[in-house]
Amino acid sequence: MTRIGLGLDTGGTFTDAVLLDIDSGRILARSKSMTTHDDLSRGIRGAIEGFDRDLLRKTDVVSLSTTLATNSVVEGRGCRVALVVMGHELTVPVKVDFTAYVSGSYRASGREDEPLDLEAVRTFLESVRGKVDSVAITGFMSIRNPDHENAVKAMASDILGVPAVCGHELSSSLGFNERTTTCVMNARLIPIIGRLLDSVDAVMKESSIDAPLLVVKGDGSIMSEEMARERPVETILSGPASSINGARRLSGLDDAIVVDIGGTTTDVGVIRDGRVHLEEEGALIGGFRTRVAAADIATAGLGGDSRIVVNGRIPSLSTVKVTPLCVAATRYPVITEWLRLLVARGPRDVDYANYQRNLVMDTEYFIRLGGGEDGDLTDLDRRFLEFVDGTPHSMADARWEFGEPAVSFHIETMENRRMIQRIGLTPTDLMHYRGTFTRYDAEASKLAIMYHAANMGITPDEFVDRIDAMIQERIGTTIVRKLMTEGSDRALEGYGDDLVRDGVNEVRGRDFDVRFRLNKPIVGLGGPSYDMLPRVAAALGTELVLPRDYDIGNAVGAISGKVVESIQILIQSVLGKELATNACIVFSRLGRKYYTSFEEGLEEARREGIEYVREMAIRAGADDVAIEEFCDSKKVSVGEEQFRTDATEVRLTIRATGDPRYRRRFRSSCDRGPRRASEHLFRGPCRSACHGCPSRPPGACWRICRSGARCWPPCTPP
Repeated sequence: MTRIGLGLDTGGTFTDAVLLDIDSGRILARSKSMTTHDDLSRGIRGAIEGFDRDLLRKTDVVSLSTTLATNSVVEGRGCRVALVVMGHELTVPVKVDFTAYVSGSYRASGREDEPLDLEAVRTFLESVRGKVDSVAITGFMSIRNPDHENAVKAMASDILGVPAVCGHELSSSLGFNERTTTCVMNARLIPIIGRLLDSVDAVMKESSIDAPLLVVKGDGSIMSEEMARERPVETILSGPASSINGARRLSGLDDAIVVDIGGTTTDVGVIRDGRVHLEEEGALIGGFRTRVAAADIATAGLGGDSRIVVNGRIPSLSTVKVTPLCVAATRYPVITEWLRLLVARGPRDVDYANYQRNLVMDTEYFIRLGGGEDGDLTDLDRRFLEFVDGTPHSMADARWEFGEPAVSFHIETMENRRMIQRIGLTPTDLMHYRGTFTRYDAEASKLAIMYHAANMGITPDEFVDRIDAMIQERIGTTIVRKLMTEGSDRALEGYGDDLVRDGVNEVRGRDFDVRFRLNKPIVGLGGPSYDMLPRVAAALGTELVLPRDYDIGNAVGAISGKVVESIQILIQSVLGKELATNACIVFSRLGRKYYTSFEEGLEEARREGIEYVREMAIRAGADDVAIEEFCDSKKVSVGEEQFRTDATEVRLTIRATGDPRYRRRFRSSCDRGPRRASEHLFRGPCRSACHGCPSRPPGACWRICRSGARCWPPCTPP
């Protein structure tokens, strides 16, 4: 029987959807729809509305990748968060609504150094009752002993009745600031991702899709809808991670450099030995280092919708996203008419401006959007909004209409608030000029290029070649910088940066030539890649692979991931006269435990770790879980110099991996919800023998609720 997966990806410009035969990899249907940022469900609904309804009803699993979490963090959006900090002052800024520093700390050994001030915690929580949507809880050395965090969480849940998140639940790594940042981001994202998943659930219900919903994590693995609601921070960078999964599946390559060109950005990642290469220190989001496991991605501010600026006679590529002229002219044909008039008027001198962001060219137009409050705008700005409501206009039109210079309008402010949308020249327009992409109004693109080329005193082909060279340099330098600085926080500066640029541009010097040669192929994904990447691959001396369906690679990647859950455990020798010489302490997110025998502690930690990751993988939606173990043992010197001695330290990493569980969500009451690792995974109605439990009648099985409690009889499915 064919197993069908529905992959969804919500990008900055398009929402992609693909129906995939999971076993053969054959694409059964595919579609694109414009991403609707005000309501992502509309874009998702638009992407699947053309699919065969019978196929949708047969869907076995739905997997979603999204940039929503990343964008929310970068833009500083989210719910109201209260932060409780114990044991140490934070040394990095963290955006929260309320903060309390309370007494309570542990030593590196996990032994309590200062008791928790529960009364101070209670007073703070009572003061924010009704004022917050979630609580973030973080303690210095909580990864060595989580008791203080757990106590505050229990109190917060009792007093406030809102979600509470502990730092040790999200990371087992050292780094108090990073762990706190991760915890706060998770708390802030809970309602945002919750609303997205609610919207997707609604669309699935409308389409009669009765299948589990999975969400792609930043490391390319997937998790259940339930876990995504609990740990939404792990969905950061899920979009780029999906592209790497998609590249591997579509190309069949286990070693490659993946370049995904979207509407706004170009993302570069690496596949090594069939695995996504991860950021070892945790993802860097919005300038903040986190402890989120994520694909090691380098991002360049360049996409098909990037703004091309001609400042005087100097062209450049901006990181600002605009609507391409060819796209806008399809909806508003008057743009093409105005561009014809510009070209007919002939070349004109344009002064160089020092303010590129607010520079407005003759070939740029504005259309009003629905967002933003206009309370603090000037009267002129409000009149401008009315002027561009329904029909796009250029700044030249506005100057003529109002008799005011361009600097009098707060264009950047209105753009940032999504009150207006800029329409301008982009790489997508260059593709329409060349004829490599002709979906929209190519005449508008050609006219704008002819106008700017005439002003610069060059031919349109020369103008396009100059922009192509800039695209080659930006993508090529992003690739080389990413490879050269991988695993290091050091940036290329000075001569190093110049050397990279010269190598990408194949500069020939007086005494030596500079050129880079990659020893892996480039796999291109995203609509513009077939147009932008051939020159890049040639400059870097490598092969370009454009797999079939490369333009929907992210959606394919969303349905291609595996469930992965892991735990890190530290086992350390205990030294001291009062203790047995072979004693050890085990540290993990499961707590701190003491053993009189090192061998016993190691074996018990291993057993509990395997049980934990297996259970978490099953909760995350995995079937047929496989366990991997990685053990690093070493001797470490401890104690004062004159009394220094060697102690044993073992770092144990246990990883559970499994394919997603392909089943109907609501087929039976016993086939829902997370189960303990020891329980069978039933597909369909229960059979006569249900795990041989005497407390249950034949043909019945336990249902485990979201709370983790086991209910009998099973809860009624929604």
